[in-house]
Amino acid sequence: MTVPIDHIDSWIFDLDNTLYPPSAQLFDLIDARMGAFIMRLLDVDAVEARRVQKQYFHDHGTTMAGLMRHHDVDPENFLVDVHDIALDRLSVDTRLRAGLERLPGRKLIFTNADADYAARVLEARGIADLFDGICDIRITGYIPKPDAAAYAAMVSHLGVDPARSLFVEDMARNLTPAKALGMTTVWLDNGSESGHRDHLPDHVDFHASDIADWLDTLPQPWGIS
Repeated sequence: MTVPIDHIDSWIFDLDNTLYPPSAQLFDLIDARMGAFIMRLLDVDAVEARRVQKQYFHDHGTTMAGLMRHHDVDPENFLVDVHDIALDRLSVDTRLRAGLERLPGRKLIFTNADADYAARVLEARGIADLFDGICDIRITGYIPKPDAAAYAAMVSHLGVDPARSLFVEDMARNLTPAKALGMTTVWLDNGSESGHRDHLPDHVDFHASDIADWLDTLPQPWGIS
């Protein structure tokens, strides 16, 4: 079955491991800073810190959400600390840029990270000027995907019509709330950590492994039959 997309006017993208490939290993740097943060906070060794980090990620959507709930961590302190990384592992991707330029309508970001970091990533990839808005973890009141409240905040903040929106994600579980709202969904099955978790095939309209490759498969020219 072919899923129609000629009605889409809002193209919503996750950020990490979506608009750059997991092979860049950028998130490894963030992962390491999260582990160090937890070691300092809880006065534990690296093994215990990693156990806590991953447990909170799986149970609460983000490590930060778990730390806020169980340890009253200031989210701003956490965000500033863990995103203080160099982005030299990223490079400009001209094919990705060309694919995004072809999309009719608005290009938007929906991320569990913060907008400052997201802007830096988009700039490093050479696509910052193509995006019309960012819904970050601050806008959602620090409530992360896949919590339905985060999606409600995103829809309101970005002013999108879910029925005319398409959402691209590397985490399959984050597509379920989008599909419930009526969005068209794209799962980037690209090897991200826990990307397959809670994968429900009925909630995935398009299954791809690379964002630039998928964009290249879309029909052209738009709006002409």
